[in-house]
Amino acid sequence: MATRIAGQALTRREFNAASISALFVGMTVCISGCGGGSSASPTSPTGGSGTPTTSGGDRTGAVSANHGHVAIVTSAALQAGGAVSLNIKGSADHDHTVDLTQAEVGLVAAGSRVAKTSSSDAGHVHTVTFN
Repeated sequence: MATRIAGQALTRREFNAASISALFVGMTVCISGCGGGSSASPTSPTGGSGTPTTSGGDRTGAVSANHGHVAIVTSAALQAGGAVSLNIKGSADHDHTVDLTQAEVGLVAAGSRVAKTSSSDAGHVHTVTFN
């Protein structure tokens, strides 16, 4: 692998590879059971500030009634500061999306608590909480 000079832009391929690596390094998925109406919230790994993080500076949200979903706002998205739409499928057999506005991404980046309801799929929704 070539040495990167500070300030040099990543290629799309390098960015995608780094993003995928960040998903698998230090990621913890907590499963609290499957059920459409459960309000149980699993815990997420936390950094020193109490903000759920992965080792790459990404923010991991706790997914209620989780059965394999994973919600991560990448450090690149946090730095960009724009609105994002997260696909939280993870290892589940169906998709959900969670939409965060630009203001909400800023709050997540600052370590503030943000809770959002996912899209409905397979007859249920999830609440994803970043804090």
